[in-house]
Amino acid sequence: MEECNKQFCKSYMLLDYDKIGLVDLISLLISPNIGKRKFVDCKQTSEPSFRRRWLIFLSIVVHKLLQLIAKPLSFVGTCVELWFSLLSRNGGFPGLLFNTLTWQVVAPDKSSSTYVSFVGNFDHRTELDGNIKRGDPRYNPALAIMAAKLSYESGSYIETVVNQHWQMEFLGFFDFHNAYQNKASTQAFLMRDKAADGSETVAVVFRGTEPFDADSWCSDVDISWYELRGVGRIHGGFMKALGLQKCLGWPKTLQQAGPEHEDRPLFAYYKIREMLTEIMSQNEKAKFFVAGHSLGGALATVFPAVLMLHDEDMLLKRLEGVYTFGQPRVGDEKFGKYMKRKLDEYGIGYYRFVYGFDIVPRLPYDDANLMFKHFGTCIFFNRNYQGQVVVEEPYKNYFSPGGTIGMIWNALMELTRSFTIAIDYGEEYSEGWLLTGVRLVGLLIPGLPAHLPRDYVNCTRLGPPHLLHSS
Repeated sequence: MEECNKQFCKSYMLLDYDKIGLVDLISLLISPNIGKRKFVDCKQTSEPSFRRRWLIFLSIVVHKLLQLIAKPLSFVGTCVELWFSLLSRNGGFPGLLFNTLTWQVVAPDKSSSTYVSFVGNFDHRTELDGNIKRGDPRYNPALAIMAAKLSYESGSYIETVVNQHWQMEFLGFFDFHNAYQNKASTQAFLMRDKAADGSETVAVVFRGTEPFDADSWCSDVDISWYELRGVGRIHGGFMKALGLQKCLGWPKTLQQAGPEHEDRPLFAYYKIREMLTEIMSQNEKAKFFVAGHSLGGALATVFPAVLMLHDEDMLLKRLEGVYTFGQPRVGDEKFGKYMKRKLDEYGIGYYRFVYGFDIVPRLPYDDANLMFKHFGTCIFFNRNYQGQVVVEEPYKNYFSPGGTIGMIWNALMELTRSFTIAIDYGEEYSEGWLLTGVRLVGLLIPGLPAHLPRDYVNCTRLGPPHLLHSS
């Protein structure tokens, strides 16, 4: 680690995945001496806990496998998306068969504003719930999860939905640079919701982990961390995705790409902060919220933390809330206490939604061998979309003792529900064959289907409004 890195953080544990070989991996498990390992950079010279070394080992192996399959994984993802789009454009399999026989097949166009992503194919709903109006405590969360779901689509698709379907103002979709991956691998968009009284709410929405994007998964499994002075330890992969600078860390000012510096990459935190500062300064009634699903929820949590680090009072006073859905753990207990104190100080609502046995909120592991912990209250929904405010979701770790049977039973009930949900709640909640197929997979990997944005959309629409008043 470069000497300059020590200027912005108190402590750190960094893994350089490019420098790791087979001998290094074997040595990691055999010897507690990690100080001399060229792929580990940390202040401690020894790690006597075999379990901690085993977790580092697993992180490295998964990261290497993701790098190895990155291109074929992307190719498979493209093929799957094209196939689903082909089915959608031609009215399903029967329509595709008929169009093929009559030479009338409608080919999918990935550049089209109607092209739907892999995640989007599990829930084609684009309209907001007309029963949830401004003033309803569910309004912002319902808008936030629909926007988080929408974030998986292309910029042109998002713009069409925001401007034409929601009658709001699309402010831009961005591919942000990750200095550590040396590529644009973080996506986010901004939109503005104007009210008749002149007030406006800007939504900052981060895209989550795309199923076939190895770079996003690499950010998730990177268990490197930095301990910021007075703040606590934060997941390194999430900070890198948000715009952490090599050597510099989080400088308060950073020259972004522009007319005079077109060759400079855009970093999420700095560009979004710049846009928000301009918008908030133009309208004293303007406020904003940040939101995201999965990895996007983690970035939505770290974003205000860096604003706090930089004492951005004006923006923090305009921040209405942070809405995360299926968010993984992002920091240690000290970080959680810091965030809770600062959120209370500025009167910012923090709403962490967890549905059922969703696997992602239960990762990384919360035990004595890893420092990651959730903070704040959790708004938890069961498979019947009945919600309650709790300190921690049930079975806080994915492989919690006694949780396996419950997870499998819950997956079976979700599969059964897929055939009756339209009868119970209306046709808009109907689940297609694709989602039913994924729920079958959930019998083998419980908690995987529960992570899709669809159930979180249902939670905000069917859940009781009083939950947000009591949280």
